[in-house]
Amino acid sequence: MGIFSLMTGRPGSSGFGSASTAEQVTQGIDAANLTAIVTGGASGIGLETARVLALRKAHVIIAARNTEAANAAKQQIFKDIETARVDVLKLDLCSMNSIKAFVANFNALGVPLNILINNAGVMFCPFQLSEDGIEMQFATNYLGHFHLTNLLLEKMKNTARTTGIEGRIVNLSSIAHHLTYEHGIRFDNINDSVGYSDKKAYGQSKLANILHANELSRRLKEEGINITANSVHPGLIMTPLMRHSAVTMRLLQLFTYFLWKNVPQGAATTCYVALHPNLKGVTGKYYLDCNEMEPSELAKDAVLARKLWDFSNKLVNSTSKP
Repeated sequence: MGIFSLMTGRPGSSGFGSASTAEQVTQGIDAANLTAIVTGGASGIGLETARVLALRKAHVIIAARNTEAANAAKQQIFKDIETARVDVLKLDLCSMNSIKAFVANFNALGVPLNILINNAGVMFCPFQLSEDGIEMQFATNYLGHFHLTNLLLEKMKNTARTTGIEGRIVNLSSIAHHLTYEHGIRFDNINDSVGYSDKKAYGQSKLANILHANELSRRLKEEGINITANSVHPGLIMTPLMRHSAVTMRLLQLFTYFLWKNVPQGAATTCYVALHPNLKGVTGKYYLDCNEMEPSELAKDAVLARKLWDFSNKLVNSTSKP
């Protein structure tokens, strides 16, 4: 999948490519027996992901910080799909307390959990700390999803055991994972403003998403659990995620217009990895345009992945409030 394929939309070995839409890659799939959580499902590719999963008859939980926007998105889905099963729960990924509350509220629904799509994120924002004192891009894009996944993992394991249906976890990463700090992750000064770069901090968080999926995949395989964990790059899409750098991104889009996708195309890889039967048993991989791709060398570093896992657990524990 080279630059020619990106420009032309030429399909790869999966039969799909950069021009494929989320509806096309899930055509004919019946997800009526599946329940999925989509973080950041109130807008952009998260909303399109939620809509297409609902179209394929999955029960979709939209997890969003702005519940007003999420409920508007829910109504938008109902207009398109009268039989859709969609619920909204509040989730602020840069708040450990909010993550715990979300999991408690989800568990109270008494439904299974087959698919977790860690989609929400922020991009290129100025330096700031979350309410738990964590650098905002690392907290929202990675650490919040790391903690959320851990808290939901037992539910997913039980669902996989009792139903016999493979669970799937999908982390949204980015090609930006190639542009990060030296050595990948700033373990010793993760929350320092000194040396902060909004671009490298974003790349760091997206690298962390891949490392998380890879280490989680390794652990699940070691346990013999029927759950896969993969990461995806959705492509270049102009969404509200880019609000902190809209002018810069518009200029970039002007000169690279042939590489940009619309939202239905941007949601395709996520939906493909979450639902397509071709990926049964496939885990610990990175996807672009619905085809497996090689990530950066840092993203393939198993030692770095384990170090990040341990570091993340310590960071989460350090934010715990009595």
